[in-house]
Amino acid sequence: MATDLTYEKAYAELKEIASAIESETVTVDILAEKVKRASELIEFCQQRLRSTEKEINQIIKKMEVKEE
Repeated sequence: MATDLTYEKAYAELKEIASAIESETVTVDILAEKVKRASELIEFCQQRLRSTEKEINQIIKKMEVKEE
């Protein structure tokens, strides 16, 4: 996966893939390829969300310690 991939880019690409599949513009020949790419993008987005959640929780903990 490209190193310049961001959550927003991955999400936009996922929406494009979903739209193509829903509108049936994806041929049977490339359907598996699109589903595989969607799976990779979903995994990337989940990792980014988990990473961001962890980072936010650490920031909140630091703020709580400072308040005490």
